[in-house]
Amino acid sequence: MAAEKWVYMVTAQTPTNIAVIKYWGKRDEVRILPVNDSISVTLDPDHLCTVTTVAVSPAFDRDRMWLNGKEISLSGSRYQNCLREIRSRGGDVEDREKGVKIEKKDWERLNLHIASHNNFPTAAGLASSAAGFACLVFSLAKLMNVEEDPSQLSAIARQGSGSACRSLFGGFVKWKMGSKDDGSDSVAVQLADEKHWDDLVIIIAVVSSRQKETSSTSGMRESVETSLLLQHRAKEVVPKRIVQMEEAIKNRDFASFTQLSCTDSNQFHAVCLDTSPPIFYMNDTSHRIISLVEKWNRSEGTPQVAYTFDAGPNAVLIARNRKVAVQLLQGLLYYFPPKSDTDMKSYVVGDNSILKEAGLDGENSVENLQPPPEIKDNIGTQDQKGEVSYFICTRPGRGPVVLPDQTQALLDPETGLPK
Repeated sequence: MAAEKWVYMVTAQTPTNIAVIKYWGKRDEVRILPVNDSISVTLDPDHLCTVTTVAVSPAFDRDRMWLNGKEISLSGSRYQNCLREIRSRGGDVEDREKGVKIEKKDWERLNLHIASHNNFPTAAGLASSAAGFACLVFSLAKLMNVEEDPSQLSAIARQGSGSACRSLFGGFVKWKMGSKDDGSDSVAVQLADEKHWDDLVIIIAVVSSRQKETSSTSGMRESVETSLLLQHRAKEVVPKRIVQMEEAIKNRDFASFTQLSCTDSNQFHAVCLDTSPPIFYMNDTSHRIISLVEKWNRSEGTPQVAYTFDAGPNAVLIARNRKVAVQLLQGLLYYFPPKSDTDMKSYVVGDNSILKEAGLDGENSVENLQPPPEIKDNIGTQDQKGEVSYFICTRPGRGPVVLPDQTQALLDPETGLPK
């Protein structure tokens, strides 16, 4: 290994994902092995992602990490497990232009700098830790020339955050719970890529971007210890639902997809209520959004929109096509308008081209909205300003990628410190 003070870096972007058949509960806390399989949709990283830059240099005196600009500790077992697993698989790396030559054995003694940034709220029920740990493992694997396929990498990312294993693939992803004690068969596999069902449009209502009262980790532990419904769900209900959901995705059967997504989300939150003490992740706004979607689907006769809620109050709404998504956005903005001084382009983010199709790109357009004719019964008055912080419009998206453009790096290429 050359003695010069070089800095060698890789930057990667990884999507988050939303589970449509939920993971809730572990059979092994240390290895993060789930009590049931789960299935998720990867969201477009152009709209929801983590960007991570990892750097190595003989000049670094210890491993360091910065999350959203603030230095955090790497001493926790989840970070240490991921770092140890990746380092043990590192290969030889040579970059003649920079004078970098790293041998396999060097990874154990070289220190790393890691900078990570989420473009969405952290710890608010939008799976930020999933994207974060997936991006950490993916970028380190690229830095260290690790020759593992995404499923093998998913088993490492899983040890940081369970849901992270599903963010190593685009499209529709299944996390197999596995049966081995060492967790080697608890991996993610892709069911279909993002192009398989590209009619779908996803609108997320960010009901609260504050940190949640009960973390997923402690909530799951309490549910496993106290909820009889969780035991029944894991053994009897989810195995059948997994098979049905795989079929629904394969056949692009939106009616089945909606029925399974909504009932599984509701059962997950029922498990939280069945936990002692009960856990409340949804709030009144969450419940009003469910009511709006349920009434609309019933009035149409066939499902138009699926909903699912993770461990937080934010609604993830999946519309069957673009036309339905436009109607959905109009309905959401009618019932949950922005505060008076809000710029629409900051209230509807991500793919906000949908605003134009909804006729909402001009001033005062929200005030002119009529109650959606699709929803026969009013679900409340139109004075719910500020109940939703903002909306994110997105779609099923691709898996992780390396970002070769150095300007997107979060660390300075000369010092290896945050820019």
